[in-house]
Amino acid sequence: MKKSITIPFILQTILTPEEVAAVAETAGYHDKARKFTLHTLLQYWCVAAIQEWSGYRAGADCASASGLPAVHYSSFSGKAAEVPFAVFKALFHLIVRKCNRETRRNLRIPQELLLVDSTTITVGQSRLPWATYHGERAGVKPHVALRAETGQPLRVVESVGSRHDGPVCEQLTDPGYIMVMDRAYGKLERIDRFKQSGQSYVIRLRDNVHLEKPRSLRRLTQPDSPILRDLTCQLGTAQCHSRKRHRVVIFHDYQDREIRVVTDLM
Repeated sequence: MKKSITIPFILQTILTPEEVAAVAETAGYHDKARKFTLHTLLQYWCVAAIQEWSGYRAGADCASASGLPAVHYSSFSGKAAEVPFAVFKALFHLIVRKCNRETRRNLRIPQELLLVDSTTITVGQSRLPWATYHGERAGVKPHVALRAETGQPLRVVESVGSRHDGPVCEQLTDPGYIMVMDRAYGKLERIDRFKQSGQSYVIRLRDNVHLEKPRSLRRLTQPDSPILRDLTCQLGTAQCHSRKRHRVVIFHDYQDREIRVVTDLM
């Protein structure tokens, strides 16, 4: 979720600019801006909460990468100070009222959401000596897969409090649902396996995950092109890899041998 650019689109599907303007008028706020409107500010706040922006200046620098229109940080801070709290409170209540089955049908979500998370319950170490947690405390941890529509648990797995959440995820997955999980479950090997098996999921990626979008040459679309792939990546294994970005071009020579050419990107 942190690096996803679909949040502004989803918000615009739930709250249109016309609805935001109507709520602002009801609350007594008149939006006179033509570029950085109240609706744009609402999108900024949503992405700021997801990506945990450190301030207005940092948020303005990250806006374009999140699919938002780029503005100066002074415009961001000035608009934030100008709009009263009552407007955002009314918008929040409107979103809560609209998050129902009709909205789900409009978003065309194919399956029901299954929320996966865990909670650590701690007691004194003498109460549960077999479940040592931290210091003088002991703890147990229920891992719950909760159906979003009904609010009922689908599956529960118990463990000691010190066990990591990641391995338990394998017992909670269900191909009949869209799995919604936190970053603790975001193991890259698991995501690859979900992709291969057709398991739908929403996982918040960790901060150290680096995404690269492959770039292709135009002549790759030609049927007689000798080039097989043209991509940008980092070379090496997960334990030892280069920090530099490289361009790798894979093609066939006149003897139909596979050739790989690697160049450094500055």
